[in-house]
Amino acid sequence: QLQLVESGGGLVEPGGSLTLSCTFSGSGMDYYAIGWFRQAPGKEREGVACISAKDESTLYDDSVKGRFSISRDNAKSTVYVQMNSLKPEDTAVYYCAARVQLFRQCKLDEADYNRWGQGTQVTVSS
Repeated sequence: QLQLVESGGGLVEPGGSLTLSCTFSGSGMDYYAIGWFRQAPGKEREGVACISAKDESTLYDDSVKGRFSISRDNAKSTVYVQMNSLKPEDTAVYYCAARVQLFRQCKLDEADYNRWGQGTQVTVSS
């Protein structure tokens, strides 16, 4: 019964910042790895960032490393990705996903996740 809902997307100018939230229901959230992915029109879905549960270790794609920061607040059942210095090429639909397996280390591979949100649009344009 785990459900994930993304929020916080919108229109932002290049160089601006935006924070996305992924909130989910169901039990066991604090045990699961969470990933953020994105898909631009005409392109394949790609991994952006992920965070593990047990040690809260993180992974970032090279294209966003140093600009994006992922974090989790288990008390609020929410995972965030703070996006700074946004570029037009960051424009995409952003999805959060969970691997429903106890304390699995996260990966930037969509095949490793088995629960997905509906996505939220991020548009970076002047």
